[in-house]
Amino acid sequence: MPIYEYRCEACQKVFEELVLGSAQAEAVCPSCGRGSAQRLMSATARSGTGEAASDGGRACGPVG
Repeated sequence: MPIYEYRCEACQKVFEELVLGSAQAEAVCPSCGRGSAQRLMSATARSGTGEAASDGGRACGPVG
């Protein structure tokens, strides 16, 4: 289930929304309540290298 980032065309608020399955329902702005939001390209979609998604196991800290 992907999380998409949207910008409301009415109030310019940027927000995220979890999209269930293949639903294509229009995103409703949590700030103004209008359904005129445009889906943005997220940073992870632009990355392409995969390096930002992995920390190489360093987040776990030292073992032992």
